[in-house]
Amino acid sequence: MKSLWNSFCIAFAMFSRIPVPRADWSQKNMRYMMCFFPFIGIPIGVLTWFAYAVGHMLDLKTGFLAALLVLVPVAVTGGIHIDGLLDTADALSSWQERSRRLEILKDSHAGAFAVITCSVYFLLYYGVYCQMGRRALPVVCISFCLSRTLSGLAVVTFPKAREDGTVAEFSKNAQTLRVRNVLVVYLVLLGAGLLVLDLWLGIAALLAGGGAFWFYHHKAMKYFGGTTGDLAGYFLSICELAIAVVTVAAECVLRSVGA
Repeated sequence: MKSLWNSFCIAFAMFSRIPVPRADWSQKNMRYMMCFFPFIGIPIGVLTWFAYAVGHMLDLKTGFLAALLVLVPVAVTGGIHIDGLLDTADALSSWQERSRRLEILKDSHAGAFAVITCSVYFLLYYGVYCQMGRRALPVVCISFCLSRTLSGLAVVTFPKAREDGTVAEFSKNAQTLRVRNVLVVYLVLLGAGLLVLDLWLGIAALLAGGGAFWFYHHKAMKYFGGTTGDLAGYFLSICELAIAVVTVAAECVLRSVGA
């Protein structure tokens, strides 16, 4: 039980800015860390719901409320996954050979394509939140757990592009089969919850998440030969945005036809 608690603390210390008790980052304590990675989506979803509810209670302008919602995940995670998105954007846009793309992922400097990607990403998210209604809100909130569940599955199942990277180290220390099975259970429960909550928007969210997962696997294998920590952040960012875009678009369509 103590080892599981340490795994929980390590997951939150690594992937969020939420204060947690200090844990020993030993191989034993890191074995089940990825089982708790999806839990970080819970405070993001709760704060998103809270910000939306308070914003409407205070009658905030749509644009200002949308900006607050965009910043909620960044505030909770410190932008760790956005860093992976931008590094990957630079690497993919370089059109260099595989080894050079992997070097670019490790480069701490942001290139022009990273800046462009960042601007487009947040602008699109802002637009989506400007359009989001109350029906899509709970689905989008749950998506923060769904995206992390899919990301965790990729970490423990996809080939690794580097033997010495962060993802390789986590996967090496993990109890792969057990962690994968736990994440599959999470995925089934989240999928069932989305469908019960709202059948059509749930289907839209699951299709978007599945499509993003396939896209991630294709990009990682074709251009990098496997996944890395930066690519995991890239996927998480893309997956959350894809689910939000598709879900809100589906909400708008259903609203227009009176469904």
